[in-house]
Amino acid sequence: MSWLDWLVLTITLLGIITYGLYKSRTTQNLEGYFLCNNTMPWYMVLFGIMGTQASAVTFLAPGQSYTDGMRFVQVYFGLPLAMVVLSITFVPVFHRLKVFTAYEFLEQRFDVRTRSLTSFLFLLQRGLSTGISISAPSIILSSLLGWNIIWTNIFMGGLLIIYTVTGGAKAVAYTQQLQMAIILAGMGFVGYLVVHRLPEGVGFLDALHVGGKAGKLNVITTGRTEHGFNWGDRFNLLSGLIGGFFLQLSYFGTDQSQVGRYLTARSVGESRLGLLLNGLVKVPMQFLILLLGVLVFSYYQYNSEPVFFNQSQIELLAKSKYKDSLNLLTNEYNAMQEIKVKQMNLIAANNLQSGSTDWQQAQATIKASEDQKIIFRNTIKRWLHDKDVNGDDSDTNYIFLRFVIDHLPKGVVGLLIAVIFLAAWGSIAAALNSLSSCTIVDFHKRFSKKKIDDKKQYQLSKLYTLLWGIFCVVIAQVAYNIGNSLIEAVNVLGSLFYGVILGIFLVAFYFKRIGAKAIFASAIVIELFVITIHILNQRKVMNLGFLWLNVVGAIGVILLSSLLSLIFKDDKKVQSANL
Repeated sequence: MSWLDWLVLTITLLGIITYGLYKSRTTQNLEGYFLCNNTMPWYMVLFGIMGTQASAVTFLAPGQSYTDGMRFVQVYFGLPLAMVVLSITFVPVFHRLKVFTAYEFLEQRFDVRTRSLTSFLFLLQRGLSTGISISAPSIILSSLLGWNIIWTNIFMGGLLIIYTVTGGAKAVAYTQQLQMAIILAGMGFVGYLVVHRLPEGVGFLDALHVGGKAGKLNVITTGRTEHGFNWGDRFNLLSGLIGGFFLQLSYFGTDQSQVGRYLTARSVGESRLGLLLNGLVKVPMQFLILLLGVLVFSYYQYNSEPVFFNQSQIELLAKSKYKDSLNLLTNEYNAMQEIKVKQMNLIAANNLQSGSTDWQQAQATIKASEDQKIIFRNTIKRWLHDKDVNGDDSDTNYIFLRFVIDHLPKGVVGLLIAVIFLAAWGSIAAALNSLSSCTIVDFHKRFSKKKIDDKKQYQLSKLYTLLWGIFCVVIAQVAYNIGNSLIEAVNVLGSLFYGVILGIFLVAFYFKRIGAKAIFASAIVIELFVITIHILNQRKVMNLGFLWLNVVGAIGVILLSSLLSLIFKDDKKVQSANL
């Protein structure tokens, strides 16, 4: 990056952090550190919810649509309905009981075992997911500076830990307000620059036509094939509406990283308004972020495209025994790209400028280029798999970053890197804050035999934030090369646990005759069942899309606990007054 990029990056990050820490002054107790003394208005709740979702993983998402099209947006189709259900059921109960964590409610409804099990499942999946989220900005920084990814993870994690431990929930809330404004403005500006840099006569609609001809505008997919519905299809309309509904309901209703955001609101109405507006805003926001990946794809049809976006791995191969083979492959690939670029620009000059609707030639050129590109990239991935090279064949997470670095003007690169860092810090800080709150409230305070005063609780909260930060940095060390796009990996990991956790809460709210023994046994059995399905999927024995794991988990807990409640006749029932 240029000196101007570094200046923009430094000023933006330091300004946001300073503002957040300045605004984070609050009472030194759990109410202040985790709930901001219940002083947040609805718009702060909205920004907090959106900011917690909009991690750096989200803003690497253009790489997802670049490779697989826009069908990932269907994951969020169940979100608006989930927000309505939460506003009616979950929010008023949590506020009325004045809980720090969502899992305190479960002890009142069932028993301490159920509360502890559910909180543990949350801590496990959120700790792992946060580690993956830390690896996203580390990938960016290591790619920019050529740093070793391990030391980059330690550096990034260290900054995040200091920021979160110092400021608490209030620092997170106030910085997310500015983060979302900068993030949306920055991504919008990149979209404008992509279109502006297309050849003369090729506009926004033309870029969409190119993306459409390449199959990237697959916003709605049915999942149906000639053999019937494909249950292994990851993203389609049915899995998005049903599986996505269960995933979003569990994420926003039972994940403390989100529950903690709307528990800071000063009233039930403020919490509800923040959630409902999030349901309206999130889908179009994710749509536009994915659309940016389609525009970048269209841009590369008129310009030479890297044979592999992860430049550090190309440099690794250049120092390996494949050095000469890489040179030959790169020369052949560049020659192919030159032909493609000439053909596409000729089509643009002769057809697009005059408004012709004949896209057959363009489609044939794009398809031929894509087919050849797959062959070249598979060859590179095969070389990287060689034990003598021991490289990373993950490329999707680097697509958007590489475009930003290679093609955007000085200053804008620094701003976009700052945008991704801000997204990471907001979401990861909120996650660390929630991990700490569950640890201190659901375990330390609950099982400690000594009375802990407010000051000691405050100090312990900071200590647990530090320890969870260290744990997440350790996870980040192995997460950067997991193979999938990071945004997909986070959702897959969440789906392993969210369904079971949601099932426990749904039983708590809607099935009053089911007691503690039945729900506890059901949660353990169904969680093992969900993990078994995932393992069988990985081994190609089964083929079930990950979104359906949320449905299996939730419905499985409800059905099995209903059955077991007939066996555990002496199981303690909840008193209606508790609800």
